[in-house]
Amino acid sequence: MTGAAGRGARAMAGGGALRAAVAAVVLAAWSAHGLYFHIGETEKRCFIEEIPDETMVIGNYRTQLWDKQSESFLPSTPGLGMHVEVKDPDGKVVLSRQYGSEGRFTFTSHTPGEHQICLHSNSTRMALFAGGKLYREERFRMTSESTNQRVLWWSIAQTIILILTGIWQMRHLKSFFEAKKLV
Repeated sequence: MTGAAGRGARAMAGGGALRAAVAAVVLAAWSAHGLYFHIGETEKRCFIEEIPDETMVIGNYRTQLWDKQSESFLPSTPGLGMHVEVKDPDGKVVLSRQYGSEGRFTFTSHTPGEHQICLHSNSTRMALFAGGKLYREERFRMTSESTNQRVLWWSIAQTIILILTGIWQMRHLKSFFEAKKLV
């Protein structure tokens, strides 16, 4: 990738796409660069950045699943996240850590030069399937609870109507028999 501020690269995988939005990568107090890109569920995106010696780098990111049917991003599912790996110019791993679906990573460069920063999803097709399954189960549970609540209130309303109808019938019959002087 090039070094211009506000640069971006987009690539959409054939399967479900995972959006990794790196909102801000702060490379120095006087210089900031931002990235925004899409990666597939098993893709790995790396970029190389020239970083001075003893510079703190802070990266913010967010992952979301792309829903083909609604053509929109779904809320993050539990277990979906990012793996961040940073290598210094000598190829030594500076940072290699698993993060959640949204967060921030930080590292300090101890060697000046081109650092390789790689991001990739911690998901596989099974994790994405499980996430989608959890989403459907949650939606089904909410629908079931709503239906159950409505059935409960309908049953209570029917019971009250039946009791009131019975009371009315008993009073009406009592007044009828009293009028006929049978009681």
